[in-house]
Amino acid sequence: QVQLVESGGGLTNAGGSLRLSCAASGRTFTSYTMGWFRQVVGREREFVASIGWNGGPIRYADSVKGRFTISRDDDRDTIYLQMTDLSPEDTAVYYCNAAGYEYTPGIYWGQGTQVTVSS
Repeated sequence: QVQLVESGGGLTNAGGSLRLSCAASGRTFTSYTMGWFRQVVGREREFVASIGWNGGPIRYADSVKGRFTISRDDDRDTIYLQMTDLSPEDTAVYYCNAAGYEYTPGIYWGQGTQVTVSS
């Protein structure tokens, strides 16, 4: 069992930046691919970014390439999503995920953190 807790969401203006964190506890963190997904009310949850065990491979959705950076700190059992040049289209609840593979989510989810970007 893995527990995931996200933090770092909030409100920012278009063009701004936010950094999300996801702290993991439970089973061995370092062996899992970790990822971020996001969901808008009324729409399906969509892939944002993932990072494999030992730091690779790294994958991004086309919509966030060049603006978002995913990273992990295995000493802290934490992953991050640095988001820059945010736009209102990035507004969503962002979810941390564990034990997936590249673009496919695993079975473990965090509770989500709201990101709101105003125009």
